[in-house]
Amino acid sequence: MSQENGYVKGLFIGLLTGGAIGAVVALLYAPKSGKELRQDIKIKTDEYYDETEKFIADAKVKAKDLMNDGKKRSEQIIANAKSKSEELLKNAERIFTEAKSKTGSIVSSGKEVVDGETSKLKTAFKAGVDAYKETKNQHNEPV
Repeated sequence: MSQENGYVKGLFIGLLTGGAIGAVVALLYAPKSGKELRQDIKIKTDEYYDETEKFIADAKVKAKDLMNDGKKRSEQIIANAKSKSEELLKNAERIFTEAKSKTGSIVSSGKEVVDGETSKLKTAFKAGVDAYKETKNQHNEPV
């Protein structure tokens, strides 16, 4: 779209410039008096000035429309990004909560297993100490 606007703008400026040069050359070679020539130049200058003002006004309207369009698009992009980021945050919070819950239950069951094994080790150790003492007492007693 920008390339098309540039082409139209260049074509319009070229036409204006060519027309102005052509009009000046035609007026200079026309068999008219100085007063008539100045009057014709003034008329043509006013015409080109009016056309230029119209072109500038149209360009301002198009620029304003493009800016509004860009603003709407950027607002939409920002809203979409905000929505996606909120969704990602919610998913991250959900995953964190699930991981925390699973970790808690794993730690809890792990603690139970460790406590059970510790109890078994204590019992086995005590049984070993008792067996050692009993064996030692049997060897030290006179027969």
